[in-house]
Amino acid sequence: MEPKKYSSYAEIELELEILKLERELNLQKIILDVEKTKESLLPKNIIKSFLGDYKSILSNSSGMILNIAIPLLINRLTKRKRGD
Repeated sequence: MEPKKYSSYAEIELELEILKLERELNLQKIILDVEKTKESLLPKNIIKSFLGDYKSILSNSSGMILNIAIPLLINRLTKRKRGD
């Protein structure tokens, strides 16, 4: 790769300013990614993510069976506790 040639100090200064802005932008992206990661690791967000995964599992066809079977099972267990 051949080094870039500049014809004036103004071009060099412009290139340096562009590189400085790109560096700052990348640094801000890293900071935002770290904040998002920290937020996603909060217990409430882990639970919310788990529940979202659970809902997506229950939304497919085998999930339909579970959606029917779980309430029936709960109903049967509550009737046994009451002695019905």
